[in-house]
Amino acid sequence: MIAARMIAVAIGYLFGLFTTGYFYAKHVHVDIRSMGSGNIGTTNTFRTLGKKAGILVFLGDGFKGVFAVLLVWLIFRGSYADEVKILEAYAGLGAVLGHNFPIHLKLKGGKGIATTAGMMLAFCPWAVPVCLVLFVLSIFVKRYVSVGSLLVCIGFFVQTVIFGNNGMLGAPPQALPEIFAVVGIVCVLGVIRHQSNIRRLLSGTENKVFVKEEKQS
Repeated sequence: MIAARMIAVAIGYLFGLFTTGYFYAKHVHVDIRSMGSGNIGTTNTFRTLGKKAGILVFLGDGFKGVFAVLLVWLIFRGSYADEVKILEAYAGLGAVLGHNFPIHLKLKGGKGIATTAGMMLAFCPWAVPVCLVLFVLSIFVKRYVSVGSLLVCIGFFVQTVIFGNNGMLGAPPQALPEIFAVVGIVCVLGVIRHQSNIRRLLSGTENKVFVKEEKQS
């Protein structure tokens, strides 16, 4: 199983290396790293290159999480039937690591929220509705993408624990502690990558979305 875990992470990491925001920006002859916040993810793409670009980047970054989990399931569902859910979690972790720390961008990637959402869709689809509601409400009530992203991380982990203990993940009880640990790492990574946003939220200087008349700090 150690080799299988390493393979799952490697597969996920390779998918994660498709840094959609960076490649899209290169396609339109700009470097997203020199624009806005310098981040290669959905939010900075949306703010600097427009709505269409933001949607495309979100879908690209999300689906690499989906495909990583599904491919690992296809490869290992027969040989590791009882442990395949663990390997799916490692694939999702690998995809997030590839997005956050891409080797071709000198380990300077995005924050991994869209990829985490893609992982969640393939790994624990029952968690998607609540996380989607939390994200949408944070956008339209508080107008902070960062708050929505943090709530998605927390919601994903909490629901993984709930659904896992209820048997809805389809994993045997002995696999649950490791699954919870791996998903926890994914979610903690999302929080860590938002450290600067958290500081700005605490100081009241975080940028909002859909603000036309208010001045940004």
